[in-house]
Amino acid sequence: MFDAALWGLVQGLTEFLPISSSGHLVLVPELLGREAPSLATSAVLHLGTLTALLVYFRSEVVAMVRRTSEGRRLLRWLVIGTVPAAIGGIVFRSWLTEFNNSPRLVAAALFLTGVALLGTRSFRPGSRKLVESSNVDALLIGAGQAIALIPGVSRSGATIGAGLALEFDRTEAARYAFLLGIPAIAGAGLVELVELAGQPGGIPGSTWVGLAVAAASGYFAIAALLRLIGKAGLVPFGVYCVVAGGVAFVLV
Repeated sequence: MFDAALWGLVQGLTEFLPISSSGHLVLVPELLGREAPSLATSAVLHLGTLTALLVYFRSEVVAMVRRTSEGRRLLRWLVIGTVPAAIGGIVFRSWLTEFNNSPRLVAAALFLTGVALLGTRSFRPGSRKLVESSNVDALLIGAGQAIALIPGVSRSGATIGAGLALEFDRTEAARYAFLLGIPAIAGAGLVELVELAGQPGGIPGSTWVGLAVAAASGYFAIAALLRLIGKAGLVPFGVYCVVAGGVAFVLV
């Protein structure tokens, strides 16, 4: 139960802060000498962070369900933005699994994520709003999400960074990235649940503790980042990723 709560906290915080949840779920167990989260735990943790997204962005979700004009546009952009990651996940699945099994490669990817986040400091401040998005914007930001399939590369960092490059306002870029995470996280959890269905043992009861912790910490992380990013951008998270990735590369 302690491990489930620990992995829930790691998943909830790092899924939305631009510091790579996949990287931390590989490196933290390695550094602590603990067993990495099982497939069952990982699937339930994804349900936890999905819950955080659905609750925080409930008004946008309701708009999409009710098919309002704004909701239809948003739904179209999310579908388009999900396509690159969906294709990349299918085509490169075996390679990504091998990459995930190498903590040093994951640490290197986390370090390079930090370098990329530091590079966003040179972007010209943008003012575009989410309602000004186009299908091309959705596809380009979705391409950033596809790159983040690599363990150690932050999904939120890649998508927010792509939004900043397209001159979106910082907070709007973060909102876009989080909303794009709804189908991505739901898809990842569904794939894991399908794989889990063919394995004995099912889902241990203790993993539901991880779901609750992931949902609560994920909600906090979304709120915190939306408040902080307008003031500080991605640079502080880039510093963290460079330091954490470098230290982990030496230690693992």
